[in-house]
Amino acid sequence: MTLPASSGATVADAPPAPTPHLRPAWHFTTADRWLNDPNGLVHADGVYHLFFQTNPHGTTWGDISWGHATSTDLVHWTEHPTAIPARDGELVFSGSAVVDHDGTAGFGPGALVAVWTAARPGNQSQALAWSADGGRTFTRFDGNPVLDIGSAEFRDPYVLRYGAHWVMAVVEADRQRVALYTSPDLRGWTFASHVGPVGAVGGVWECPALLEVPVADGAPGERAWVLLLSLNPGGPTGGSGMQYLVGDFDGTTFTPAPLRDGEPRWLDHGHDYYAAVAWSDAPDRRALTIGWASSWQYAAQVPTAPWRSAMSLARELRLVRGADGALVLAQRPVLPAGAPVHAVGPGPGAVALDGPAVVDVVLPRGARLAVRDETGAAVLTVASDAEGLVVTRPAPAAGLDPHFTVPAVAPLPGDDPVALRAVVDGGVVEVFTTDGLVTFCELVLPGAPLAEVVVEH
Repeated sequence: MTLPASSGATVADAPPAPTPHLRPAWHFTTADRWLNDPNGLVHADGVYHLFFQTNPHGTTWGDISWGHATSTDLVHWTEHPTAIPARDGELVFSGSAVVDHDGTAGFGPGALVAVWTAARPGNQSQALAWSADGGRTFTRFDGNPVLDIGSAEFRDPYVLRYGAHWVMAVVEADRQRVALYTSPDLRGWTFASHVGPVGAVGGVWECPALLEVPVADGAPGERAWVLLLSLNPGGPTGGSGMQYLVGDFDGTTFTPAPLRDGEPRWLDHGHDYYAAVAWSDAPDRRALTIGWASSWQYAAQVPTAPWRSAMSLARELRLVRGADGALVLAQRPVLPAGAPVHAVGPGPGAVALDGPAVVDVVLPRGARLAVRDETGAAVLTVASDAEGLVVTRPAPAAGLDPHFTVPAVAPLPGDDPVALRAVVDGGVVEVFTTDGLVTFCELVLPGAPLAEVVVEH
């Protein structure tokens, strides 16, 4: 939970004019309030729960609480009333949720338990709340906080079950490391080990997620451990970003595999993918994630109304072996069942847009893909050139922090045409190489509805 760069507190700007053409259909937005990090992702009784950081009272950062939405397909969401509100000067920062199937925490078998950072000036500690009605209402645990080390930079607990005990991954944000704790009951926590600093350390670390991911080209049932980490600044474009570490985990210690040349592995190469965590208890042990589709460099300035910010598409993760034999992450978007797929390229061509669309593109080196609005202006381009894939966005008319126009770059080997899948949805565009090894999540802010996707030579 990084505070907005423009203020560090509630932003009191006048609300912008309504922007219905920027409201996505497949990316979750609130009806009329602020949104940032996804929290408490859990699957229970056939329903995917998405809790999230929100201000219940407006479209600016402040009074941070947990909002709540549910879905049965990870695409179409129903928003519910605030789940865990801020109160008595204590903000409800990011965290996770689990189904306590055996009732280890003492709230009854099957209770949904939220573990979150209770934030007060000068102190961040970890707290519990529990729900007996499927996440509609929560009761704060009388024994909070359950973990307090006296730090102002200790946050974003991610809890998972390992064998007979619980594990919490929580960041010591300004020290660029993850602390791992264990517990038999979610109430009393014992320090186990640290991870980091490692990889990208140019900003504070936030929102860890430790999960097992299937190995696509491995033996049947083979899985490996992955640690997802957000940092701000210091991401692939210099602003908000996410890296991942593949490694071994034995229930107390995570040992990351060596990074080639010490270079970080980016989960997404775009500007607008942050704080992604994974669903616990996902069906068939699928590794499913969702992130915040914005950047702390300009999130408070984005001129959408009556809401501000969106989630990314849900993504399914798998591991594949790279050219050097090391395991690397591949991602694919979760799309509506039966969504039509349009094709364009390798020659020049265009696909007309009328609402959200999936466009498969073959992009020769030296060509570019452009997303244009009704005025003909390109609001996003993806060039395939000697650098690899380069995504650029012009400054929108409303004007944002200059970071918005910094190019996003993903190196690619060779000089063959690149096969891409672009998902264009209101004010969000996500681009995936078809092997899933490179992704970009990008916010776009056209003054008119989007009209076409074009391949240009």
